[in-house]
Amino acid sequence: MTSDNPASRSSLSKTPPPSSAPTTVGPTTGERALLWAGFPVLGAVALWLVSRAAAWVASLPWAPMQGVFKLVASAPEPLLSIGALVVGVLAGLAIAFFAEREYVTADIGPDQAVLTVDGVTRTVPRAATAAVFQDGKNLVLLGHDSAELARLHGDFDAKRFAAAFEQHGYPWHPDGDPYAADFRRWVAAQPGLPAGAHALFKARAHALNKGEKQDAEQLRTELAELGVIVREDKHKAQHWRPTRPTTDD
Repeated sequence: MTSDNPASRSSLSKTPPPSSAPTTVGPTTGERALLWAGFPVLGAVALWLVSRAAAWVASLPWAPMQGVFKLVASAPEPLLSIGALVVGVLAGLAIAFFAEREYVTADIGPDQAVLTVDGVTRTVPRAATAAVFQDGKNLVLLGHDSAELARLHGDFDAKRFAAAFEQHGYPWHPDGDPYAADFRRWVAAQPGLPAGAHALFKARAHALNKGEKQDAEQLRTELAELGVIVREDKHKAQHWRPTRPTTDD
């Protein structure tokens, strides 16, 4: 017998089936317009102000780069003002280009999520995804064995990404990493790590201290291949946890 209880019908309506049409998530048109218009304008204004102050700075005996400021101040008008504006606009466009690459964009559908940041694209199947969450400036997708399927570092609107993932049935975790309690800080000669892991941790610590991001990410991948998930805090200290292999019934 079918229930006519309005509360029952209301509760069912709150959990619609996953949508079949992919959802594109990324910076809004307004955000991109502000980025591409704002930085060139700011660059032009900043360089124009520098050109106005060049002669004064060059007159200060303690000021650094006096030779550069003297050269700028010696340029005739209107060449000086025009040059400052053009260089400022070009510098602003360059900054906008690199800033846009830091945006995380995604096409999220019922079968897979295609995620891009800094020119690198990752495709993660829906069936392989057990958890999705925000970890600081990182968007993280975990598999059923708790291994990281993807970790994307960049700028993204967590609310919009959460809505898109949930729309297509992905398990979004608003409270963050469901395995956060498993992490422990790495120290040399710590027991419980697989063979070769300590050497990778030492190399990665060196890469982090030197600001070598690509090397640090490559070493993260190599640790993941050993079944070790690693992340670092704001002080560059590394924390790790083992994956949880799935068992076949």
